[in-house]
Amino acid sequence: QEIGAQKDLEGKKILVTAGPTREAIDPVRYITNHSTGKMGYAVAKAAALRGADVTLVTGKTDTPKPRFVKLIEIQSAADMFEAVTAAAAEQDIIIKAAAVADYRPKSVGTEKTKKTEGDMAIELERTDDILKWLGAHRREGQFLCGFSMETQNMLENSRVKLDKKNIDMIVANNLKVEGAGFGTDTNVVTIITRERNLELEKMTKEEVADRLLDEILAVSADK
Repeated sequence: QEIGAQKDLEGKKILVTAGPTREAIDPVRYITNHSTGKMGYAVAKAAALRGADVTLVTGKTDTPKPRFVKLIEIQSAADMFEAVTAAAAEQDIIIKAAAVADYRPKSVGTEKTKKTEGDMAIELERTDDILKWLGAHRREGQFLCGFSMETQNMLENSRVKLDKKNIDMIVANNLKVEGAGFGTDTNVVTIITRERNLELEKMTKEEVADRLLDEILAVSADK
């Protein structure tokens, strides 16, 4: 299958983001999420097998790294913002599959936070919105695809994001659907463009990756 992959992405530069971010509270603790990077890694691998020049910006994960890609490893949402915005201008396609923190601790302790009597509150601030930045700074002909993990109103929330962030496509999945979400080898997604919603049945993340790349090529050809 790897040798026989159709090289329909040859000459294309594709940037993929994957995995979680870690937002430090102090030198010992951080805020993160359950992302394993499996979906983004599957997209990066599929794109490389189809001949693309792939850059993978990834958070910390135990998932085996795909070969034949340029790997940029990051920790925080700020690191990911920096890596993606620095590489964005030269990319033909950007696929944002990472689970990036929306908030980070406002102040990071230089020493371990000591336990005291009573409760403790952590003040949070917004992280920079990478997808919104990409939509505002996109160059002509560049294709932008985001991922949207929802637990309710999946289609409505995703469609709003499509317009608000000025992107071409959203791959939406509902965490509550069996076979979808973090840590699984399968996914159940709906590929949303301005023209249509394409609901895919449960399939492996590798199959989702190939279908996603097929759709991006089809939509690009129509533009």
